[in-house]
Amino acid sequence: MQTSAAEQRFARYHDGMRKLLLVLVLLLVAASVTYVVAGRAAGPTIEIVRPQQVVGTDSQLEVVMGTPAGRLSAMRIAFEQNGSSTELYSLGGDTSRSGVTVTPDGPDRLRITRPVGRQSIPGIVQGPARIVISASRPTLMGLRSASAQATRDVQVRLDPPRVSVASTYHYVNVGGSEMVVYRVSPPDVQSGVKVGEFEYPGYPASGADLPGAALGDPALRIAFFALRYDQPLDTPIALFARDTAGNVGRATFDYRTFPKPFKKSRIELDDAFLERVVPAIMAGTKEVTPEGSLLDKYLVLNGELRRKNAERIRSVSAETAHEMLWKGDVFFPFTNSATESAFADQRTYIYQEREVDHQVHLGFDLASYANTPVVASNRGKVLFAQELGIYGNCVIVDHGMGVQSLYAHLSSFSVKVGDMVEKAQPLGKSGMTGMAGGDHLHFTMLVNGQMVNPVEWWDSHWIQDRVLRKLRP
Repeated sequence: MQTSAAEQRFARYHDGMRKLLLVLVLLLVAASVTYVVAGRAAGPTIEIVRPQQVVGTDSQLEVVMGTPAGRLSAMRIAFEQNGSSTELYSLGGDTSRSGVTVTPDGPDRLRITRPVGRQSIPGIVQGPARIVISASRPTLMGLRSASAQATRDVQVRLDPPRVSVASTYHYVNVGGSEMVVYRVSPPDVQSGVKVGEFEYPGYPASGADLPGAALGDPALRIAFFALRYDQPLDTPIALFARDTAGNVGRATFDYRTFPKPFKKSRIELDDAFLERVVPAIMAGTKEVTPEGSLLDKYLVLNGELRRKNAERIRSVSAETAHEMLWKGDVFFPFTNSATESAFADQRTYIYQEREVDHQVHLGFDLASYANTPVVASNRGKVLFAQELGIYGNCVIVDHGMGVQSLYAHLSSFSVKVGDMVEKAQPLGKSGMTGMAGGDHLHFTMLVNGQMVNPVEWWDSHWIQDRVLRKLRP
């Protein structure tokens, strides 16, 4: 039976409607998927670079914002304290007066900075506060926004830390050491003694657990410091305290400085000595690569490598314990050895009857006989035990609170890094490694990595007056 024209038209209409309905269903499904995906899309990334913990009088806020697809629909940075909120920045806001800078920081990233502190936030007061950052970006087809938020709790510190001296009578020789006891508030700030351009950190006085010490006050600190051999007598010396917000407190204290004459000596160089020490030192270091004659290479080792070795020593010394590892007794004086060279000798080097170099010898050269046992000058922990340029085989023992002793030119080691050693315990044997003219021990004391005259530490009267007296009630 044949289908009528009307029936055919109805069939085509019905089929078209089904196709249209299918298309609408597919579009609805696609829209739903897009809506769900948009709802799950990642929002902007927010990194608060600064401040970390503290806001001071003139701190800086620094935020890095990740902006996927390079677009933001909203952003607000606020400072909240005591129930009030101060807007620091908003997208499209006026930056002319607030000191805000917004700069690109790579693909799809922005860096926002602005001052935060007493001058830039009205009503800011000492105490806890919070930085709150919110941001959003449009997602696919603009159906929804993807948002993110970051917060950071901070402490507002508008007043500088306070520091004041507690000990009395401080006397320091050029090239020598001293110790001061002081109080600092608040207790979590960095503090110590500044001598010219050099800083010597303080440590909690409770770390000096010695008989008769009265150091229970949590505000008390102990700082060993030095007046370097090359600093003038009128070098300013003062206490300092500095918090992470940049607030600084200072205080003077009573002290007297005294000159110390140093010897001058002439060191004769010959080819046999250069042929022995130069290749050996160069084989053990990659810090310098001198060229030229043996003398040319020696001068680089005696100068540039000497300075690099001193930097390495200061770096190692920074690992000091925060308590006194020695027990307040005099350091081992090495009385069984003859002194070949003293501290801060001004050396002129002579080669073929002409002056070729000038250096300062910052230690004592002590000799008795070859392969003499070298012992620890006092109780401590081994920080370093390996070859070190001009010092050859070298051991550094930490006695705590920035005080160390150094032993150089050893022929062998009896200890390793991390070992606790007692006073007079063997560390190795003397030798002539590094830039040694013969078998001997090069010994020096260190205060915060600065080489100081060991003679003081060998003197029981100095220990009593400069250290122990100040720890008693």
